[in-house]
Amino acid sequence: MKTSAGFLVVVGLLTMGASSAHEYATGQVWTYHTRPGEQSSRLQINKVEQDPKLGTIFHISVFGIRVLNPRTQSVFTNELPHLPVSKETLDKSVVSLSSDPARPVDYESGYAAWKQAHGGVYTISVAEIVASAELTLAKSGH
Repeated sequence: MKTSAGFLVVVGLLTMGASSAHEYATGQVWTYHTRPGEQSSRLQINKVEQDPKLGTIFHISVFGIRVLNPRTQSVFTNELPHLPVSKETLDKSVVSLSSDPARPVDYESGYAAWKQAHGGVYTISVAEIVASAELTLAKSGH
């Protein structure tokens, strides 16, 4: 039986797409593609909601990071409690579902401020969000 190279490429792409699809739910903890030196960092899904304009929104926290933050006494922040992200962000970021238990996290104040501001969602990777947060915090500390 002959198969064309094009057919194999299509099958390969379909297989790759299927393997990167994940089911996301509140309370899950995921490993993700981290920044260098933050390999033990995890993201946690705290809330999932639907928005008519933005689609599915995942409200996540990120733990185990080392973000320079001149506004804190320790000079570093090791968690970001509230980040509204798209499914696209999770799909390009997560590696595997972790066996780590969900942590109690105070994301509600960030969520309330986001809701009141009619905020958007991140579509970049979680590592890029962490890097962006670090730049923002560094600028605000001066």
